[in-house]
Amino acid sequence: MNKKNTIIVAGCAFLLGYFLKQQQNEKQLIKPEKALKTVKENYQKKYEVSGSWIYMKSEPFQKNDLHYDVYHGGITKHIDGEYVPYEFYVDAHTGTVIDMFPQHPNQVHTTA
Repeated sequence: MNKKNTIIVAGCAFLLGYFLKQQQNEKQLIKPEKALKTVKENYQKKYEVSGSWIYMKSEPFQKNDLHYDVYHGGITKHIDGEYVPYEFYVDAHTGTVIDMFPQHPNQVHTTA
């Protein structure tokens, strides 16, 4: 094999390795604790968060005909003297909140 062919093969191997690494990084999930921390930090900017939870395993989720791997969790916000539990689905790859809704819309806990 001459020097020119060696350089071409090495370049192709490098590019293949680079693209495989990028694909692997895209498939890796963030840790559920990190996803929960991100959600809490974002909501603590506007509300007092008094509690939180998250399932440790990701699950499939579909919204607006899009498919996601998500973590399912919840936080309790303190809003106008009331503790309001919310559930959320957060993208397990990016940590982006995909959906958030009141846990029990008719059940609100007030402070004593």
